[in-house]
Formats: sequence, C-alpha cells, structure tokens
Amino acid sequence: MMQPDTPAWVADAVFYQIFPDRFASSKRVPKPGKLEPWGSAPTSHGFKGGDLLGIVEHLDYLEALGINAIYLNPIFSSASNHRFHTYDYYQVDPLLGGNEALRKLLDAAHARNIRIILDGVFNHASRGFWPFHHILEVGSKSPYLDWFTVHGFPLHAYDGGRSPNYDAWWGLPALPKLNVANPETRDYLLNVAEYWIRFGADGWRLDVPTEIDDADFWQSFRTRVRQANPEAYLVGEIWHVAQEWLQGDRFDALMNYPLSFISLGLFAAETLDTSHRPGGYEIKPLAVESALPELQRLHTAYHPLVVRSQLNLLDSHDMPRFLTLAGGERSALHLATVLQMTLPGAPCIYYGSEIGLQGGPDPDCRRAFPWNVKRWDQETLDITKQLIAMRKEEFILRRGDFKPLFAQENILAFLRTTEEGCVLVVFNTGNGRVEVQLDIAARSRGDRMPEDLWTQHNGLKPAQWGNARADSARSTLTLALAARSARILKL
Repeated sequence: MMQPDTPAWVADAVFYQIFPDRFASSKRVPKPGKLEPWGSAPTSHGFKGGDLLGIVEHLDYLEALGINAIYLNPIFSSASNHRFHTYDYYQVDPLLGGNEALRKLLDAAHARNIRIILDGVFNHASRGFWPFHHILEVGSKSPYLDWFTVHGFPLHAYDGGRSPNYDAWWGLPALPKLNVANPETRDYLLNVAEYWIRFGADGWRLDVPTEIDDADFWQSFRTRVRQANPEAYLVGEIWHVAQEWLQGDRFDALMNYPLSFISLGLFAAETLDTSHRPGGYEIKPLAVESALPELQRLHTAYHPLVVRSQLNLLDSHDMPRFLTLAGGERSALHLATVLQMTLPGAPCIYYGSEIGLQGGPDPDCRRAFPWNVKRWDQETLDITKQLIAMRKEEFILRRGDFKPLFAQENILAFLRTTEEGCVLVVFNTGNGRVEVQLDIAARSRGDRMPEDLWTQHNGLKPAQWGNARADSARSTLTLALAARSARILKL
C-alpha cells in the first residue's frame, strides 16, 4: 500500500453540492428561449435556467453558511439538464454562461478562499459528442470508430424499438460508452482532466469510475491532474467501502454513501421510508448497538489520512432527499447533521438541505432552490450554521481520531481525540429524556464541568445546561440528554 497523498485542505473543508440548473439564475446569462417556471416541479428534460453567474451572485449566502468548498454537478455542454450527456468537454454549457462564466466563478470563489471541484463524466458521453456524431454520419469508415465499441451498422442511436448496437451505459442509447482502452480516447480524456485543473478547478469528482475497469487509466489520471495541481482533490462516486481505490495511486476519497445510510437507519428508524433503494442499496432501521460498529468499520477501512478526506454526505442528486426518506422528521435531519459535522472527513451539504428542502427520487430531488426566505426552515438553517462554525473552530473535530465509546438503549457516544485533548459526542435517539454515566477520563480538575461546545434541547434548540457532572477520581461523566438530542463536550 502506498502512503496516501491526500490534499491537506480537504480535512478542513465544508462542501456544498450544487446542481447548476437548479441553484440560482442570473440575468447576466441570456437564455435562448422559454424555461420552466423556477418554482415548478422538476421534470426529466426541462430546464429551470440556473447558471454559474447565479452562483457567483450568491456566494455571500454560501460564505455566511460557512462553506469553503463547492462540488459542481456537470457543467460541460450537454443536451440534458443534468449534463451527464456531454457533447463538448472543452466548453462550459452556454446555458450556464460558457467558459467565461466559469472563469468568473473560479476567480470570485478563490478570492473568498472557496475551492471548486468539477464533475468528470468520462465513462460515457452523448450521441452529440463529435466523435460519435462522426460515426453516425460516416459509419464504419469513420476514423473515430475505435473511440467506442460498435457491434453493427447502421447505429440504432435513435431507434426506440431496438437496443443500441454499441456499448452504452445501462444500455441507454443516449449514453454511448467511451472506449478508454483506445489510446486516442484515453489521451483525449486525460488532456481534458489536466486542462480544467490548469484552468483553475481544484479537483474532480469522478462519475461511475468502477465502470472504467482500468487501474492504469486512473493512475495516469491522478498523475496528470496532480502534475497540474499537487493539491487537487480526486473523489470517486463509489457507493460502498472500496479499499482498492484508495491506496494512494488513484483517488483521495469516495462519496461516503454508507454514512448516509447509517444516518438514515439510526436517526429515522421510526419514520424511515424503506420503499426506496438509493443506488440499489437497501436502507433499514438501525439500533445504536449496530450503528456504532458500522461507523467504526468506516473509520478502520482506510488509512487515517483517507478517512479525513472522505466526502461525508447525507443526500445527493442521485437519491431522494434525506428529509423525505426520513418521513419529514426534522429531528432526524438535525441529529444526522450533528453526526456529519463531528466525524472525520469533509461534510458535504446538498444544496437546499440546510433549509429543509425535500424531494423524492430523480427528478424530484433536483428541485429549484427557493430563494423566498419565507419558505426556509430557519431552525434547520440556524443549526447547520452553528455546527459548521463549531467544526471550523475546533481542530479536534477536523483532525482528531475517531474512537467508539458507548452504544446502548438509544444512547450512542464516541470520542474525537488528539494529543492535546478530546471531544465527546453523545446522541439520544429515543423519545424520552435520559441520564447516562460514561466511563471516561474527563481530563477535568475536581468536578469542573467540561466545556459545552453545543447543546440541543426540546426539538434541538440551542440551550446551556448545567447538569453535566465530571468525577475525575472515578473517570466518569454523567450527562442528561433530552429526547432526540445530542451533546458535544470538550474534555
């Protein structure tokens, strides 16, 4: 195993994932025709008109939230609102403002010390991608034939009655699969990866990387990107624990979907909507006795530097919103956010989750951001801001080790530790008030109370409690916790 060379800044990052068509629209980006109304229900093919300058105009909002990194869903030219159907990898979609708008976004974000990573879709392109279009027009004589894997002619690219006679992602004719084994295709993609890093992007999130089953390609990808920017962040969309991808030669981290599933099962056990299978994975209610070992497994699967670099998300563009899966139970979202902000790894907020935005499976999970503040869940927003601020202030929460402590009868507790001190995080997932005594070296003199970093009570409203008692002689700490609440104490 190689020593991981993860970018140091990621452990201190709080990401915000933006689906560009749905976050914010700027009048400075002209639109060619009629768009769907901003607040209307999202559709599979409709466009709302969000763009990159709209993000620029709302950087104040993101900075006030505490965001210092942005993950953008695909932005390159595409005939789809999600832009996973790329037809030009060197041009930002004109509906988003083109390359000039990306330049302005990068400059404005970097001026605020906000980093931006792009979404790289290199497994498949679209029927409009110029090499594929060339084959459509020329057939077997096209010099771009080996950029794809074609099984016959004429291509069934638009024949809805027949399956595509070329390799396509999930058999979808709109998504021809790129032949990365072809040297020219390979060089093209590696050049694209390097180009946008040199343009100013701070890294890549890689779409469905397991479908490019070619370790040498990803090793070359990493080499090219890191030569352009030694601090570039590479995170793969892999939905399960996958040690082989994080050995120091491919990615720095993965999208931590297992953490999302643990959080849903633990904090929404009584209200969980189990009818959905995000990414094909079953989500089930989870007792604290099972949840803590699962959290420990996530933290022992990888090198500590990798664990600190994981992209810790609660939901994304590829699954129903957390709050919707939790049956609308706000306390589940609040407790999950506490967990997200107190674990090693980089928290990632899917746009709108901080104001209580809901949504079912795609396309409903991609609703337009409601900029009318009267529609915001202000309590959820306040809690999110408080937790982000606490994380950014506490070095232990960003760099400390994870140590499981206690899991029994709705109480889950763990420590974040460094040589300088530790932070205790305790959850009461139950519906009644409890008092718990933890066996822990409280590192206090006499019975001095530990520093209460963030206390929640009665629906997770901030409060200061005085009933935490430390007994250093017996190395115990007694805590009272309200129903559905969390305590965060610096010991």
